[in-house]
Amino acid sequence: QVQLVESGGGLVQTGGSLRLSCAGSGRTFTSYAMGWFRQAPGKEREFVASVSWSGSRLFYADFVKGRFTISRDNAKNTVDLQMNGLKPEDTAIYYCAAHLGTAIPTSPSYWGQGTQVTVSS
Repeated sequence: QVQLVESGGGLVQTGGSLRLSCAGSGRTFTSYAMGWFRQAPGKEREFVASVSWSGSRLFYADFVKGRFTISRDNAKNTVDLQMNGLKPEDTAIYYCAAHLGTAIPTSPSYWGQGTQVTVSS
């Protein structure tokens, strides 16, 4: 069982930066691939980025490549999402996710409660 708690959301202007953090519980945190998804109003939840249990394999959605960076610290049981060059279309609730194994599927097993990111134009 894994419990996930996100933090770091907020309001930022276009071009600004935010850093989201997700704290995971459980002694087997290193057994889980971790990822970030987001859901904008009126839209379906979509994949943003993921990182393998070792941190060596990173995946990004095309719309965030070059702007967002995912990282994890297994000693602290955390996974972060550094978001730079934010755009109004990045406005969404961002969710941390975990899945046992090496990769994040489209429907991970565990979800955080979400954190709101709002980018003003």
